[in-house]
Parts: sequence; C-alpha cells; structure tokens
Amino acid sequence: MTFQPNNSAPPVTPASKELYSPSRPKERGWGNQHTPIVQAKSVTGSSLVVVISIMCFLASLTAGGVYLINQSAAAWTDNIASEVTVQISINRTENIEDKLSKISFFLTNQPGITGVRPLPLDESADLLEPWLGDGANLKDLPIPRLIAVELDRESKPNLDKLRSDIKKNFKNATLDDHRRWQSQIQTVTRSMALAGLAVLILVGLATTAVIVSATRSAMSSNREIVEVLHFVGATDRFIAREFERHFLSLGIRSGLVGATGSLIVFIFMPFFMRVLGGSNMTSAEVRRLLGTAALDLPGFILLGIVVVVIAALCMLTTRYGVYRILNSQHH
Repeated sequence: MTFQPNNSAPPVTPASKELYSPSRPKERGWGNQHTPIVQAKSVTGSSLVVVISIMCFLASLTAGGVYLINQSAAAWTDNIASEVTVQISINRTENIEDKLSKISFFLTNQPGITGVRPLPLDESADLLEPWLGDGANLKDLPIPRLIAVELDRESKPNLDKLRSDIKKNFKNATLDDHRRWQSQIQTVTRSMALAGLAVLILVGLATTAVIVSATRSAMSSNREIVEVLHFVGATDRFIAREFERHFLSLGIRSGLVGATGSLIVFIFMPFFMRVLGGSNMTSAEVRRLLGTAALDLPGFILLGIVVVVIAALCMLTTRYGVYRILNSQHH
C-alpha cells in the first residue's frame, strides 16, 4: 500500500479509536487475519439479503418457467411437424370404411411416409368432446374421418404434391399439415419469451436500485472508517474492493437462496396444484403446458447463470456506486 501524506487529519472518533486499538490488532486487519470494512451484521448485510433473495427467486422462477415452456413448445412443434392428417368428409352415398382403406393403402406406398393409422369413429368423436362436451351424442353426427400419417423426419415427402395427389384421386379428402398450429405455438412461445425477458429486465433494474441505495447507506455508516483509511494512504481502488467483496458475497448467498426456492417450486408444482384445489384435468393441462415441470441439466445451468448474473450485478453496481461517491467527496 502506498502512503500519501495528508495534512488534514480526521477527527478522533470512537470508530477510529476502535479501528486502531492496540489491544485488538488482529481483529482490525493487522497480522494474518483480514476483517472487511463493511461488517456482515450491519443493516446492509442483513435486510439486503432478504431483498436480493426475493429478486433472485423471481428471476429464477421466470427464467425456469420460460425455459420449460420453450422446451414443451419445441416438443409440440417437432411432433406436429412429423405428422400430418388426412380428413375425409362423410358422404352418405359411399362406403366410408372402404374409402379409408383405399386412402390408407395409397398413403402407405408414398415415399417419405413411415406410418399410416386410420382413426376409429370413437376416437374421432373423442377429439370433439373438449368443445362439444361429453353429453352430446356425437356418433349420430357426420363426423369427418381422420387418418394419422407419420412422416420420415430425415426424408420428408413433398407435402404440396401429396396434397394435390390426394385431392385428385379421392373426392372429399384433404391433407392438413398443421402449419396453422405451428404458427400459433411459435407466436405464443415468442410472446412468453418476451414477457419473461421484460420481467428479468425489471428485476435487474430493481436489484440495481436496491444495491445503489445499500451502497450509499454502507458508505454513510462507514464514513469515519473510510476517512481514516484515506488519511493513512488507502486508495479508492482498495476501498472499492472492500465493498465489492462484501456485496459479491452477499449476492452469491442471496442468489443461491432465491434459486433454491424457485427449484423447490418447480419440483413440487404438481403437489401445489392439488393442494390449491386443482382437479386432475388441471394437472393434466399443466403437464401439457410445461411438460413434467422438471428441469433438466440445461435448466439447472440456467438457474446457475441467474445466480452468477445477480452476484455480478451486485459487485459491479457497488463498484460504480463507491467510485462515484468517493469522486464526489474528492471534489
């Protein structure tokens, strides 16, 4: 440490006496033991942990939720893209079962198709129950018959040509490649991602504001010690590093608490749904939306990144705040 002379000595206060007390040398930085300037038990080290933990919990919950929705949407899109449906309108004058067999045989011999499965009438009627209810007698209605066609993912057929061939060879038969559903899923996924990004930005701004306020409070409460350190030649970099070390440790601890809390929410989400009165249908809808609601290895890495970002934000904000306050004092 480079000592710089200073003609204006700070006033002798209880804090400065305690800082240089000969009877407590190792507790104040002499010897092998290092004691930080900002004490962990001060107000900036106790209440701030709770606030930053809540911020990190919200950030982790948002990031994990968006990640699960994106994973589920990617699985939906992949499944939809690998399967098309042939819809056959009912015509009372023709044998629908015979027509199903002919179309199925035609599709089986087409390149790029790995599976053809005509849906029974009961299964086709079940697809309409979410909209029409289970009390309606759907079997008496002219429900279109469906054929599920599984495509080869590595060598998909020309769907435009296949649609044209089906329309030319079979009356009242159409091919649906589910492009409309893919577009809607992608739109919803992008909207959720943008909403999650907006929440993360707001959490980051709130965290920055809290850290700036805490840094000012810490500098004010430790003003006498900072003046003594300046008097004995301590540089602004040394003082800023002391505050950075304290707030970095605080950010890591708070981030781990918040990330652990969000992880518990993801693990026990099905249980929470049952406790809150969610029916089996509600749980099934949640599983369809978020999959198993369980994070995989990239999900855990994402939560770890949130902790790192929160800790880095605490450290960098503190550095900027301390330098700004010290520069204003010099002028």
